[in-house]
Formats: sequence, structure tokens, C-alpha cells
Amino acid sequence: MNTFCPSAEHAPAVSVAPAYRIGVDVGGTFTDVVLAAADGSALHTAKVPSDAARPAAAVVRAVTGILDRHQVAPEQVEYFAHGQTFALNTVLQRSGARTGLLVTAGFPDLLEIGRLRLRDPIDFFADPRRPLADRRDVREIPERMRIDGSVDRPLDEAALLAAARDLLADGVEALAVVFLHAHAHPGHEQRAVALLRQAHPGLIVAGSAELWPEEKEYERATVAVLAAHVAGLLRGYLGDLSHRLREQGLSCPLHITKSNGGVMSVQGALAAGEGSAALLRAAVETLLSGPAAGVAGAVRLATTAGVDDLVTMDMGGTSVDSAIVEGGHIPYSTDAELGDFPLITPSVEVSSIGAGGGSVAWLDASGVLKVGPRSAGAHPGPACYGQGGAEPTLTDAYVVCGYLDPDTFAGGTVRLDPSAARAAFAPLARRLGTDVEGAAEAVVDVATAMMHAQLVPLLARRGVDPAGCRLVPYGGAGPVQAVALARALGIRHLLVPWSPGTLCAFGALVTDLRHDLVAPVGQTTGHLDDERLRTVWKDLEERAQLWYRDQSAVLHDRVALTRWADVQLAGQSFTLPVTLPEDGQPTVAALSEAFTARYRAAYGVDASGRELDVRSLRITLTARSQPLTPRTGSGTEVRPRPHTVTEHGHRVSAGRVERADLAPGVRLKGPLVVSAPDATVFLPTGACVEADAMGNLLIDAGQARGKAD
Repeated sequence: MNTFCPSAEHAPAVSVAPAYRIGVDVGGTFTDVVLAAADGSALHTAKVPSDAARPAAAVVRAVTGILDRHQVAPEQVEYFAHGQTFALNTVLQRSGARTGLLVTAGFPDLLEIGRLRLRDPIDFFADPRRPLADRRDVREIPERMRIDGSVDRPLDEAALLAAARDLLADGVEALAVVFLHAHAHPGHEQRAVALLRQAHPGLIVAGSAELWPEEKEYERATVAVLAAHVAGLLRGYLGDLSHRLREQGLSCPLHITKSNGGVMSVQGALAAGEGSAALLRAAVETLLSGPAAGVAGAVRLATTAGVDDLVTMDMGGTSVDSAIVEGGHIPYSTDAELGDFPLITPSVEVSSIGAGGGSVAWLDASGVLKVGPRSAGAHPGPACYGQGGAEPTLTDAYVVCGYLDPDTFAGGTVRLDPSAARAAFAPLARRLGTDVEGAAEAVVDVATAMMHAQLVPLLARRGVDPAGCRLVPYGGAGPVQAVALARALGIRHLLVPWSPGTLCAFGALVTDLRHDLVAPVGQTTGHLDDERLRTVWKDLEERAQLWYRDQSAVLHDRVALTRWADVQLAGQSFTLPVTLPEDGQPTVAALSEAFTARYRAAYGVDASGRELDVRSLRITLTARSQPLTPRTGSGTEVRPRPHTVTEHGHRVSAGRVERADLAPGVRLKGPLVVSAPDATVFLPTGACVEADAMGNLLIDAGQARGKAD
């Protein structure tokens, strides 16, 4: 059959509406949204107050608001991705489902004993560990598999079902099943999960081996309990969000960011049904999605600007989260902590310190000035917000020192009260024997020292020279504090993203699909052969490909698979992650060679010829998103307005400008306050700034006044 195709000369003109993409970050105080044209020609941001009771409502309000404001039809949106703190807050507040734990008989104290690690071993008054599953909700099940796979005691199915009925009758709302050695021999655990789901349709039942089959029974149990605790609420949230967005006309694929710095399909988690492995994995894998999206966004912007080695600085109201990035690769950890709980599923490696903009300044019993970790929060907030706060905070210190412009803060939507900030600092200044400006500047210096003390050991442990890195500050307060921290670390150059206050939302927008899988091995190289390696990795690859096919991956079509393993010297207790070259064969010899190089780099010791212990094999699937490069620079050469700041105990003349007025290539010197609706940048004397074509600010920290140039 022939089809007539009109020539271009006679074809009617067709107007194609431009496509847009949306990224959202749901925070505790604000929900941020970024709307970007797919070709990068337009980029818009907005913030709306979050709704703790109905987080999906705030997301929809942010999305519809920005679409209406910029006259974009819902049908023009081709992609939606968001990060959230909903699951994290549920865990931290222990507000999820009451979870019962079913364990191998003889191990009822699994969660309470943990790893016998204390936060402070010499503190005799330390609070005991509080498991997420209460001891009264733990039941012992008669069964036991040996480590070699033989059955020591068959599963007592009647006892299992009776224990579940007892827990549910007592008010338990979800169950986690964790049997000994199930990571390697999951038969009993799989049977138990199947029986429970059959007996109680719709009940959340999390099997540890189904979620993350890795040795370390305490950590594996924690993953199962976390999943059971959060999954029901997460499903309700995702279902509500999907329904509300569809009602507004968005028909594009919906995604949610993961702790590992990737995204996954919302529909994939929902379609499998309540209590499914996909939903349970999503519950665990999205716990740290917000911070992970921020690092992903920082890396994407920095690498686009030609920067591969960077230190990220995400500073909000209560904390500073930092990551060290080498070679443009997002750092990952399989030994993270989530409040009181270990998290062994791969996550972006972020270090936190309690020194955000709302952190309260105080003197300890010895008269030493401290900042945080207690925060004034959003309500009443810093004293300068005029909401009843009376304690001096880091934000108040910025106001007293002149680092924030009261007239343009938050785009003029929040009026700062300098007199209230000064009043809050007056008692502290009297106790320190200085004036208000001196006390405020001391608080800023203490905050800088705290961040410096947190980052220096991390840099040293990674063997990273900060002088070769670029500092990338974001969050509402990061750009204010950034130059002071950069100077303390010996970092000369900074890159402030085009919209630092909404970078986590942008990170969700540009993040790749990513999926991690693990399989236990537990053999030394003397007993492990090439065929076993190939078989295990092939199985992991096939499962990763099945996951990818369930994703809405229209914009993520460049797929790559990475093989890696957890390896240690035989007889040792700590593994090193070893990555095999993508073009290499998965052989024992190749794995040994890669481990030897990794061990030498980590410890300076040659381990060649030593017997190795391969504990587990892993695979990571990544599917790169189609590139999105923002182009926002459009300002003009501007003359700064007069301003005054405090530096080294003196009031000095400074300037203040609007960030939108900075044209690419125009260089301005400090002291200078650069204001924008989402964040403020402060440049002390000796620093200078210019905007690039993408709207990022490139800062040369220079030297502090009084030091050699």
C-alpha cells in the first residue's frame, strides 16, 4: 500500500507546542518546582508551602501554579520527577505502620542488640537503642537453615500463621520476616512470606531476602522493618499524587528520586500492587531521595560547566549536607545511617552537620560559643522573621552583619527585621563582652569552623586535596556562608548554581534511571570459579533489564551496566568495593587484579597473590537522561547599590545587586550582596563574581582582607 506524503512545498504549516519537563522537591517547609523547556530555552522556578498532612496537594498546587503562570498546558509536559522527604520523616517520627517482626526462634533481640555499637562508648547515660519494631511485636518462629543450605529445623507453618494472627489481633499493621541465613538460602523465608500474603490479602509483608539479600542479619532486618513501616503510607501518597496530577491533565510518565541518586517510575511501584516487592523496595530506596537529588543536580551542573572535582554544600534551615565528588562521579555508600538505623542499600554518600540557618547560638557551661544543633525551625524561626522568635540564630547573625538584604530577601516576600535580630543578639553580646556586630560575626566564624571540622577528615580519608576542588553551595543558606568555608578549606573557586534554593528540584529533573542489585557469594578465590561469577552476574543483569522494561524510560534510552563486588582479604572483616572494567571479562583473575589495585590505592599495601574472600556480587543499571542544559543568563551590566557589612569587627562600605541583573562575563568585586528570590550570595572583600551563560555564578574566593593576595 502506498501512502501519499505531501511535499514540504505544499504541506500545511503545523504548529507544534514546545515540550516541557517538571522537577519537584518536597521539603519539610517548602515544596520547590522547576519548569524547563526540553530544549533548555526556558527555565522557571517557584516555591509553595509544604503540606505535612497532604504532601501530594502541595505538589499539585506547585505544579499547576507554575504551569498557569507561564501559560504551559499540561499536555505539553513530557516528563515529571520529584524527590520527597515524606518517607524519611515518617521513619524519623516513627509515624508509619506499627510493624511486627517474625524471626528465627532464638533471635528475638536481633534489633535491640544490633551490632553492639554505641554512639559514645564512654557515656554511661546514653539512651538505649530504640528499634522501629517494638520488642512486644516480635515473635519467634520455629525454623532454621544452616549456612550450608541444609535444614536444621523445618518451618513450622502453623506456628507462623498463629504468630501473625496474634500480632494482627493486637493491632500490628504490617509484618517483616527475617530468618537466619535467608540472604543465601531464602527457602523458608520465601515460603513464610507467601503463606502470610495468602492468609492476609492486602497486608504489607516484607521479606528481608526479597528486598536486599545481603549478609549482616541486623542490617537486613532493618531494611525489612523500614520497608514494612513506610510502604503503606508511601503507596497512599504516590497513589494520591498520581491521581491528582492525572486529574490536572498531566499524562506524562511520573518518577520519584531514589537514595542512590537515580529515579524510578511511580507507575512501576503502584502497578505491582499493595505489598509487592516493587512497592516495598521503593519504600526503602526513596528514603534519602531529597539529599541525593541535590547532589545529582550539583554534579550535572558542575560537569556541564567543565568541573569534575567538587565539594557540595547543601545548607538549609537545620543542617548542612556535604558530598565529595571526584571525576564527576556521584559518591555512593552501602553503610549509611538513617537516624538510629543502618541502611545498607546503596545511597549517595552525604555527611551532615547540625548548623543550618535556623541553628540557635548559645554558650555552654564553660562559656564557649556554640551554634546548633538545636534549631528555631520554621516557626517561630529566626528573630528577624518577626514571628516571635527571640533566640539568636545564624540567620540573625547574617542580618546583623549585613550579609542579607532586608529589602530583597526571598524576592521581597519575607521582610526581615534587623532590629529584632540585633535585640536577639544583645544578651549574647553582653555575655561575650563585645558589641552586637562582634557577637554576630563570631557566630558566623563558629559555624564556619564546625563545617571545616566536619569536612577536613572526610577529604583526608578520601585523599582529596581541597585546593583542586570547586565548592558548589546550594540550599537557602549555603551561598551566604560559602566563601568563608571555601577560604577555611583552601578552596579558591566556587560555582553557585543558577537557582541554589531549588537545586534539589532541578536534580530530580535531570537524574538518570538507576537500579542496584546484590547477590551473596561468600567464597574465597581458591573455591570460586569463573563460571560461578558469570552465572551470578548474568542473573543480576537479567533482573536489572526486567526492571528497566517496567520503567517509563522514554527519555532514558542510553543504558549501561556496571559489575562490581564486595571483596576482602581472606580472614579479614571489612570489604572493599571493586568495580570490573566494562569491557573486561568477569573472571576470578580480573576480580583479583582489580582488588589488588584498589587495596594498594586504599592502604598503600601490595596484596597481590593473597587469597581473597568474595562476599557478594552487585550490578548497577543506569540509563542516562536526555541532556537538559539551562540557559538563563540575560542580565545587563549593573552598578551595585550602596550597602554596609561587618568585616573583621568593622563596618565597611559594600554593594548590593539583584542576581537577575548580572550579565554573563561582567565581573564584580566584594564586599557584595547578590540577592535572588531563592537564595542570597555574600562576597567578602577580596572575592569577585561573574555569571556564566547558564546563569551560574563563578566566584573567586581570593584572600581575606589583611592577607597576602
